Amino acid sequence: MQEREQVHIHKRLDGTTYEHSHMDKENKGHNHNHRHTKAVINRLARASGHLESVRRMVEEGKDCSEVLIQLSAVIAALNNTGKVILKDHLEHCIVDAVESGDKEAIDNLNKAIDSFIK
Repeated sequence: MQEREQVHIHKRLDGTTYEHSHMDKENKGHNHNHRHTKAVINRLARASGHLESVRRMVEEGKDCSEVLIQLSAVIAALNNTGKVILKDHLEHCIVDAVESGDKEAIDNLNKAIDSFIK
């Protein structure tokens, strides 16, 4: 399969434009290269660090209430990160899917949302 980079420029309703690119493998799938990637990576790193702290709290026998509060903070951080990914996906991949008539990408989004929101 030959890969080729495709660059897309989109214009929002407010007039601002944004550009993104992905590698197209015979029009099936692509590498996500969005403007929020660095923010998502940073959020995941922070959540991972907080989860490690929760693990240490359990190992050290900290109060269950404190552990649950910290664990809920990790869960909230992950959920908020998921929201950033979802918004980015809607702004880029789903716009492309609608423009190209790619029903499979929309079906995949629906499956992902069902898994994310339980």
